[in-house]
Amino acid sequence: MFHIEEELKKLPSLPGVYMMHDRHDTIIYVGKAISLKNRVRQYFQKSRNLGIKKEQMVEQIERFEYIVTDSELEALVLESNLIKEHKPKYNTMLKDDKNYPFIKVTVGETFPRIMTARSMKKDKSKYFGPYTSAGAVKDVIELTRKLYHLRTCTRNLPRDVGKERPCLYYHIKQCQAPCQGYISKEEYRKQVDSLLDFLGGNHKSVLKELEEKMLQASGEMKFEEAAQYRDLMQSVEKIGERQKITDHPGEDKDIIAAAMENDDAVVQVFFVRDGKLIGRDHFYMKTAPGENRRGILSSFLKQFYAGTPFIPREIMLQEEIEDRELLEEWLESRKGRKVRITVPKKGTKEKLVELAYQNAKLVLRQDKERIQREEGRTIGAVKEIAQLLNMRGINRIEAFDISNISGFQSVGSMVVYEKGKPKRSDYRKFRIQSVEGPNDYASMEEVLTRRFVHGMNEQEERQRENSGNVYGSFTRFPDLIMMDGGRGQVNIALSVLDKLQLSIPVCGMVKDDKHRTRGLYFQNEEIPIDRDSEGFKLITRIQDEAHRFAIEYHRSLRSKGQVHSLLDDIPGIGPARRKALMKRFKGLEGLREASVEELSQVESMNEKAARQVYEFLHRRREESASPLLNLQSPYDKIRKEPKD
Repeated sequence: MFHIEEELKKLPSLPGVYMMHDRHDTIIYVGKAISLKNRVRQYFQKSRNLGIKKEQMVEQIERFEYIVTDSELEALVLESNLIKEHKPKYNTMLKDDKNYPFIKVTVGETFPRIMTARSMKKDKSKYFGPYTSAGAVKDVIELTRKLYHLRTCTRNLPRDVGKERPCLYYHIKQCQAPCQGYISKEEYRKQVDSLLDFLGGNHKSVLKELEEKMLQASGEMKFEEAAQYRDLMQSVEKIGERQKITDHPGEDKDIIAAAMENDDAVVQVFFVRDGKLIGRDHFYMKTAPGENRRGILSSFLKQFYAGTPFIPREIMLQEEIEDRELLEEWLESRKGRKVRITVPKKGTKEKLVELAYQNAKLVLRQDKERIQREEGRTIGAVKEIAQLLNMRGINRIEAFDISNISGFQSVGSMVVYEKGKPKRSDYRKFRIQSVEGPNDYASMEEVLTRRFVHGMNEQEERQRENSGNVYGSFTRFPDLIMMDGGRGQVNIALSVLDKLQLSIPVCGMVKDDKHRTRGLYFQNEEIPIDRDSEGFKLITRIQDEAHRFAIEYHRSLRSKGQVHSLLDDIPGIGPARRKALMKRFKGLEGLREASVEELSQVESMNEKAARQVYEFLHRRREESASPLLNLQSPYDKIRKEPKD
């Protein structure tokens, strides 16, 4: 038993990171401290003034844990990693996890290559960027290939010179084939130096050279060649237009500003590289309760620069942040050279920050309506369903479906929606093990039993370990189960839950004669739904998704040859007889109802083969007749017996 008052007395006066847990043992907040003793105790003092929302957080704390570090800098790094891993409810979180592309030139190789890179490594290569668009990187690489004819292949040169034929790029005059020895190392290096100069922003010399070649080709009546040079000039000018000059040439900096409205925040970043504005981007933040703009900027810096490979020499903000010196120290340790965080007060720099802020406000205003529409489709739709079913609140919905084709092994699907959005990491597939043939009720019985028995086992294991680390995909139970069907499927689910002594609401998604969703079956009555409502649309999406997931799994098994007809297992029944039997009786149910005499009348069948089919199918039916949900079933044995 965790006694908060007793544990507070044990806190050390050392730097570190603390984690707050709720009654489900979920981490709801991660923070850092110069002194763990002073910082953590503040949350539980009667005289505290944390704000309404953080007071709500404190009320949910069941226990806390902490990790001691050697310095506040180490605590900052650890805090950032833990927030990214656990995504606590009460921390300000960066929603966008973007990875910007770079252009990489492998200058350490004898014959360097140009390529796209998603990270900067400490190698002998040179990197340019980051670029805010993969399309921009593709355009630049394509242009430089036409201008400088560098290779893009992975051949080991000069070791493999002459071993293979030249590639297509040589034939279309975009590579000078160093793989064949058609260009010397010295000439190739001159091309590489010109490329580096171009990527560094010197476009004037390239444009002058192209213009001279265009005029020369035109004077020699080579108009097609002249047109190619003209097109290259236009491409160079287009690339140059993307890089608007600032009044501080040669500098690398990021200009950052945040706009807030209620619980929504947008951070705008302008990327300036070598004195040129190469692009901009915006990021959505999930704000912590009671968070201000300073806190948002601080959280953004820690999370953004923990994930991006390039750190500029200067970061310009719209206002001061509390841990500026500590963040500068951390950024310097990552970059390997001095990094400044500044707040411009006047002049051009201040205007650039203000421009970033105005852009952030514009994005926030424009996306407010989109966000509201999205919430209507998700959270709003879930609220509508909860009102229809007279439930207090719904967060997690699980839907189940069965897929089979007559004679083929059945499979089951489980799809999960949280706050109205699919949570695909929790989707699960089931290959039916105890049911032969297309028996949807028995198959669903097995799927639900396996799902909840597995979950109960995980919960028991978690309790034995007394740790939040044992947290499997089945541990969390749904607030609502949605079955693809009406009364029959709902009763199957209720029967499973009753046997396992679980209390979870179950409703059926009922379809009409045209296989369209028409309403919900809940507590022995069908509830009609407005077809134009967001709740109805969400139900339809859930139903379609469960069906799609089951069908895709079934199709993948069939394509691998892992699902086969039961008739394959009957001795003496080959492809011709299987085909004739399925053509006559359409499915296994028809086959099971057929007599030996009726079977023997099928083309290519005789009495011996007919009797083999009859006895095999009826023996299989008897073997699978026992009910799945016996309290002494293997599933209950699994649930009751602890794992080794």
